[in-house]
Amino acid sequence: MAGFTPQSLPHWRRAVLKVGSSLLADAGGGLADVHAAGLARFIAQSREQGREVVLVSSGAVAAGRGRINAGGDGIAMKQALAALGQAALIGFWQALSAAPVAQVLLSHDDLRNRRRYLNARAALQELLRLGALPVVNENDTVAVDELKLGDNDNLAAAVASLVDADLLLIATDIGGLYSAHPQRDPDARPIAQVDQVTPELLQAAGGGAGALGTGGMRTKLEAAGKAASAGIPSVLFCGRDPAVVAALGAGVLHGTLVAALANRRSARKQWLGHAPASGVLRIDAGAGAALLRGASLLPGGVLAVAGDFRRGDVVEVRSEDGIVLARGQAQYNAADGARIAGRHSREIETILGFRYGEALVHRDDLVLLQHPEDGKEAMA
Repeated sequence: MAGFTPQSLPHWRRAVLKVGSSLLADAGGGLADVHAAGLARFIAQSREQGREVVLVSSGAVAAGRGRINAGGDGIAMKQALAALGQAALIGFWQALSAAPVAQVLLSHDDLRNRRRYLNARAALQELLRLGALPVVNENDTVAVDELKLGDNDNLAAAVASLVDADLLLIATDIGGLYSAHPQRDPDARPIAQVDQVTPELLQAAGGGAGALGTGGMRTKLEAAGKAASAGIPSVLFCGRDPAVVAALGAGVLHGTLVAALANRRSARKQWLGHAPASGVLRIDAGAGAALLRGASLLPGGVLAVAGDFRRGDVVEVRSEDGIVLARGQAQYNAADGARIAGRHSREIETILGFRYGEALVHRDDLVLLQHPEDGKEAMA
């Protein structure tokens, strides 16, 4: 299988799968399922195993070209073709999936703006909870060159971090990473594992993409490097080889594994532990004990709110006597947090007129720093 020695996939419960347009586009225009069908079977098998998959799929422009006879590659033309092809792309995946398919379009601003980042994350997590298959793409219809994420490889890495994925899977045209271009150099050797994506490796992997793709091996390694820095391993595999794709369902990789630089929890803990805090939530002893049990911070245990923070900002969580117990991302801004402090979660919507969730800080966005009783360092 493409010369790669089989190895075990990292353990995962939630993964992001990126599929490029070169695996979906029909040479005559439009979309073809010759390769997508096998990938859809892998998604279905993974779901049957109790796992969750978020699909990052290119192909809207190719689908648009299949609907209208138009030439040109300018940004306006691509935006128009993407608009024409989005519905067809979602319909394409829905025809291959027994689960309901949901379209999620993201732009650069969605990943830069705190509030929109959290909104996108909440929407994706809710779709997974509902049993849907989210299909993510860049919002090409309204994106402009200087704001475009640039390619769906890097978008997939951002989405993997957004949804706290355990694994990033990138389907490629070839078997994975090689020591040289396998179609040009007969001595090219497969590279089964990459411990770190270095500038030298990126330079060696530079090269043009296929006629229909926007990202070659360099962008795939860039994406894997970004995922690695977030504590998420990545795998590169040949999406054109049915046996390779089928093996993934059995937990076997014939391709390249890019290791995470740290485990996902450690990477998130490091960020939360050092990001500037914009406010303080002072909590009672009962809420502190609940945090140690792995619970979210509910408003009922909050005694006071200090600072001028926005939704998504990092806040400190302190005990009644001022010990810093934890740090986390606030689900509500300071003003709204003060209004619901000490109240039951079921009252949030009545008080505010809306509800982002039942917690002021969700347990997935919180890292414990101290034991509230004896001051010793705690592990989240």
